[in-house]
Amino acid sequence: MVSKGLSTSLPQPQKPLYEPFSCEVTAIKELTHTEKLFRLNRLDGLPFSHKPGQFVQVSIPGSGEAPISVSSSTTRGDYLELAVRKVGSLTAVMHQLNVGSKIGLRGPFGSSFDTKSMKNHDLLLISGGCGLAPMRSLIQFVEDRRDDFGRSTIFYGAKSPEDVMYKTELEDWANGDAFTCRVTVDNVSGGTCWDGQTGLITNLVEAADIDVGKTIAVIVGPPVMYKHVIVKLKDKGVSDDQIIVSLERYMKCGSGKCGHCTIEHLYCCIDGPVFRYDKIKELKGAL
Repeated sequence: MVSKGLSTSLPQPQKPLYEPFSCEVTAIKELTHTEKLFRLNRLDGLPFSHKPGQFVQVSIPGSGEAPISVSSSTTRGDYLELAVRKVGSLTAVMHQLNVGSKIGLRGPFGSSFDTKSMKNHDLLLISGGCGLAPMRSLIQFVEDRRDDFGRSTIFYGAKSPEDVMYKTELEDWANGDAFTCRVTVDNVSGGTCWDGQTGLITNLVEAADIDVGKTIAVIVGPPVMYKHVIVKLKDKGVSDDQIIVSLERYMKCGSGKCGHCTIEHLYCCIDGPVFRYDKIKELKGAL
């Protein structure tokens, strides 16, 4: 007998992480000359379950599979967004997709930013290049849970004004009340209209006012950026256990089977990609 008020239908089980589920592209936005933002909805009606900092494996029949960081927070709604840079065969095919196209996803995979341990702390969110894509998932989460966190600052650096991602959102973050937001570019070519700051992102860190006792710094960006930013943070007095990094590796399987993403005894796809700096700073090849 079924109790009154209880549904007789049972929820469908989640598919195993090695079996893709189908998604529909519901929106596409051009971010830069090499990057597009894709919004996806699941066709099976199940909710997405990703956390800030995780990634998914994207597949298209005949074009293979590739790992891509999630660029949205579940606090924004029942969809998932991916910022895709056109760098390989699969991503080139993705850039040819239209609204209504279907793709496969596996995941989510990997560790995430520990938002529970970040509560009541000041946050310094530092990203470079396409590192703003996974950082955006954390930024959205913090913005939507603003009372859980202290003073939050966004530093973003790009090669040139043409390479700046999420231009409108960066302006909104800079003009809103939730964040202090600073953007810098390495170089400005002749004839380019740019009234922002020019120089390396380390200049922003060097000039930052940091409450060392309550600040957690998060870094996501190209490998060359990490060491230089960490030096500036440590010069400020930020300790190794207050620094969080997200590392980039070729995570081919996503489940610790293929070995492509190993960092000594760790697998970037399951132990990472998010690590606390004091846990990996001595590992060869980590940074």
